[in-house]
Amino acid sequence: MDGEITVEDVRDLLESDGVRIVDIRDEHSFRRERIPGSENLPFPELPGRVEELDGADRIVTVCPHGKASVQAARLIGSYEGATDARVESMTGGLEAWADRYELESAATADSGGAEGPDAPF
Repeated sequence: MDGEITVEDVRDLLESDGVRIVDIRDEHSFRRERIPGSENLPFPELPGRVEELDGADRIVTVCPHGKASVQAARLIGSYEGATDARVESMTGGLEAWADRYELESAATADSGGAEGPDAPF
């Protein structure tokens, strides 16, 4: 693990190529709301799926409060396939992100960003 990174720096990274934002929450929570452009690798599945991150240049792990993502970043950083990657945990987690920026929700992702209910009735 290379340390922690602020939500502001993560937002700036989203505009560049080569960063992978790894949300370690369960699939249901991830589908409900997430950082735009992030991918889901639930923490319990991470040891068996870490090879999916092979070849990444930069990896940022995120969780609800920024605690479990530190452990996930350490695990990813210890993986042989990620030795050349910069691996960081986002400080404050999704809670800190939501204080400053919008989270993408299932409703906004499915409707192209439009507000409103999922069904017309």
